[in-house]
This record gives sequence, structure tokens and C-alpha cells, in this order.
Amino acid sequence: MKSNVKHMRLSAILLILIAGDALLAGCHQGGAPAQATPGAAQVEVLTVQPQSVNLTTELAGRTSPFLVSEVRPQVGGILQKRLFVEGADVKAGQPLYQIDPSTYKATFDSAQASLNKAEANLVAAKSKATRYGELSTIQAVSKQDLEDAQSSLGQGQADVDVAKAALQTARINLGFTSVIAPISGRVAKSNVTPGALVTASQETALTTIQQLDPIYVDVTQSSAELLRLRRQWESGMLKKAGENQAEVKLVLEDGSTYALNGKLAFTDITVSQTTGTVTLRAVFPNPKGVLLPGMYVRAVLEQGVDDRAILVPQRSVSRDSKGNPTVFVLSRDGKVEIRNIEADQTHGDQWLVHKGLNAGDQVIVSGLQKIRPGMPAQVVSPDKNPASKQI
Repeated sequence: MKSNVKHMRLSAILLILIAGDALLAGCHQGGAPAQATPGAAQVEVLTVQPQSVNLTTELAGRTSPFLVSEVRPQVGGILQKRLFVEGADVKAGQPLYQIDPSTYKATFDSAQASLNKAEANLVAAKSKATRYGELSTIQAVSKQDLEDAQSSLGQGQADVDVAKAALQTARINLGFTSVIAPISGRVAKSNVTPGALVTASQETALTTIQQLDPIYVDVTQSSAELLRLRRQWESGMLKKAGENQAEVKLVLEDGSTYALNGKLAFTDITVSQTTGTVTLRAVFPNPKGVLLPGMYVRAVLEQGVDDRAILVPQRSVSRDSKGNPTVFVLSRDGKVEIRNIEADQTHGDQWLVHKGLNAGDQVIVSGLQKIRPGMPAQVVSPDKNPASKQI
């Protein structure tokens, strides 16, 4: 009886063990995730493809007025009035200051009187010359008298011309007592006050007028960059965005983008010997006066269009010991390769690669800290492996 009980217990234990093995086998056959290749790092890749990219260059610069005029007196005297509001807009020909005109008015009146006298003398000389001419035909006057009369007529005409010139000079000087705006624009503060003594062409300007609409933006670009762009245009790698009239956008000091676009108007023909740069000048409309002279801005210049540009994220590019840019590429057999590239220009948060990558190459963009050249790697989906996003 005891042996039967013992036999039944052994049979039950054996059945339990068999059932456990069957359960474990069913778990392994029930679709568990496939195990990664031993030693393979999990990475994310980007398959690069050529694309059309509008290339731009962002250059720092400053604004400068379209026209500048330093207002100085052209005659001397006591300043009587200031006729403008400092900081206001003025029109060309608008009176700005009034200089005491009394002495210039007196000079003008004297010149006018001298002209009247000369003209009166001319009338008498002309009458005498005409009369002597008639008398000479009947030999009633000597030839000498006739010549003297004609000479007096010529002198009288010269006196009139001199008096007219003196009168014109007096008129101009009298007009200069009213100092007018030579250009339209915004007038600065006045450097003198009524009662001050001013002199003709003095060193200190009375005030300054600046035309701000339109306004210039002056930036500099390295001559090496200009040469590189020229070679790319000539080789057909880039298509020109315009012929010396490329569109320019403006980023202000606070990081905002200026609402109106400008045009590249001028490229200097001289390279600075100290900085190796060339000055570029763009013209921007400024109807609301947002741009003021001397503001620091960043101009975004359209360079051209690259029809077969290859872009890679900046995070995927590293530097070797010599400072040359490199990327990790996943080969067809699943091995990590290091690739030297040429990339000296950014486009947003990406590098523009000129050489070193071809269409279809798989550039590793995540998991870079876990790989080295020659080791196997496995591509994973970023959605299934969030940790792989950390570089």
C-alpha cells in the first residue's frame, strides 16, 4: 500500500515538471521580440538624397542714411531764429535758420543804386555816340571826338555789366541769410541757438539732415567666400538668384525680421588689406522710420540655388584631430564606416555637404556615442527606442 502511494506521488511530480517545460516552450514560441545581433549598437540613420536648396549668407552690418547733409552758413552774421523742430522731417528748400539780413540788405540796395547810375550814364553815352555819328557824316565833328564818344559808350556798357554782377552777388548773399534745407529728411538737433555768431563755411555744422527712406545697409563678406561662390556659379553648381540685384532680408537687433525686403545695390571693387573683406551695400525701403542710422543688423543675402544639395543634421557631424568634418555611415553589410566630408556652410540646422557623401548613403544621426568604425550596428525606429535619440 505504501509503495502504491509513493508511486502516485512520483507520477504527479513528473507530470508537473513536464507541464512546466511545455509552458516555457510555449512562451518562447509565442512571438517574443527578436534578439539583436550580439555586439551590434542600435542607431538611427538618415538616408541622404539630393535636393534643391536656396542658399543664403547671413552677414553682420550696420545701417547708414541714404543721403547726409551737414548744414553750414554761407554768410556770416548773428543768428536770429531757428525755424524747425529738432528731430522732425523737413523738405528740401524749407527754411531752417534766419541770419540777420540788415547788412546784406544794405549792400543789395547799394548795388541796385550803382546799377541804376550805370544805366543812366549808359543812356547818355549812347545818345552822345549816336549824335556824333550823325555829325561825323557831314564832318561837323572831328574823328577824335567820335572815337571818344564811342569809347564812352563802351565803358558805360561795361559799367552796367559790372553793376549787374555786383547786384547779383548782393542778391545771392542776401538770400543766404535764410539757411534752407538742401535735402529732404530728418533733421538732427541744432548745434547753435539764436543770438550766436556764425561765419561762412564754419567748421561746426548748424545741424545735420539725413534721408532715411530708403536707407542703406552696409555689410562685409570675405573675398575668399566671394571667390568660392564665383567658382560654383561658373561650374554650374549654383544658379544665380539675380544679377547684382539679389533679394536681401534683414534681421533686427532683437531677433525679429524686418517686414520689407531690400535689394543688393553695390559691391565694392576693393578688398580691404587689413581684413580681407569686401563691402556690400543693400537698399531697404523705410517708410515708417523703423531703421535708424547706426543700427546693428544681420543681412540675409540670396546667393543662388543648388539643385543637387546634400544636407545632413549638424548633430551628425564631428571633427577629427585635424579639425576636418567627418560623419559615420552605415555600410550595406551593417558595419560602421567613418567618412571624411567637405562642409563649410550651414542651412538652418543642417550642414551642406559638397563632397564625401552620395545619394542613398545612410548617415548615422543618433547613437553616436556607442559606435566606432568597423563595428556592427542595427537600425532601430526612433519611436520604438526613445533612448537612441540621445547622442
